[in-house]
Amino acid sequence: MTSERSSRKGGRSRDPRGERGIPEATVARLPVYLRALTSLSDSDVSTASSEDLATAAGVNSAKLRKDLSYLGTYGTRGVGYDVNYLRYQIAREIGLTQDWSVVIIGIGNLGHALANYSGFASRGFQVTALLDSDSARVGEAVGGLKISSLDDLDAIVQDNTVAIAVIATPAEAAQEVCDRLVAAGVSSILNFAPAVLSVPGHVDVRKVDLSIELQILAYHEQRKAQGVLADLDELEAGAI
Repeated sequence: MTSERSSRKGGRSRDPRGERGIPEATVARLPVYLRALTSLSDSDVSTASSEDLATAAGVNSAKLRKDLSYLGTYGTRGVGYDVNYLRYQIAREIGLTQDWSVVIIGIGNLGHALANYSGFASRGFQVTALLDSDSARVGEAVGGLKISSLDDLDAIVQDNTVAIAVIATPAEAAQEVCDRLVAAGVSSILNFAPAVLSVPGHVDVRKVDLSIELQILAYHEQRKAQGVLADLDELEAGAI
């Protein structure tokens, strides 16, 4: 997942308390640490060393300690981190100690799947509305919500204090939908459409492009295959 643009200057996130700036790369890893801590907590693990937590998160321990240093000193030398306390601190830092109202626009196959995903609510995101431009879909129930008309966007954003929207429309409709969201007051957008969105400086966009991720994996698969062939050539050359 990539950020199409960021309103953060100098690659650091803004801290409303004015105490510190956290690098964007660290911000991107905080949800990974939170997921690892949640898993440890669910397994009744109360204390974890930096090595244990790093292994659970899939990063090296030095990077983890550096990242957590931006939040403050929560570990105890020789003991490790209090799992639940650190979990709360990270959740607070990334804004998950409150619920966020989210709307999904474009209820095709992908939007339908997102609307039925049960994991949003447990992570602090409440899907409050589904919208589609197809009048034939309006009123259809998906994931416990009825699809609303895109014409109702402004009222829905205002009534539900929506700050985050998910775009799951075809590429050709994405920019128009984005413009309408920005005009309605939405300042954070998760974009699944295969299109690059143009937004004002105060709006953050995160892009999810599954085809790009698959292409990156294909690149690595090709490199591995080339490495195997090179090893075979060396073995054959050595046998001659």
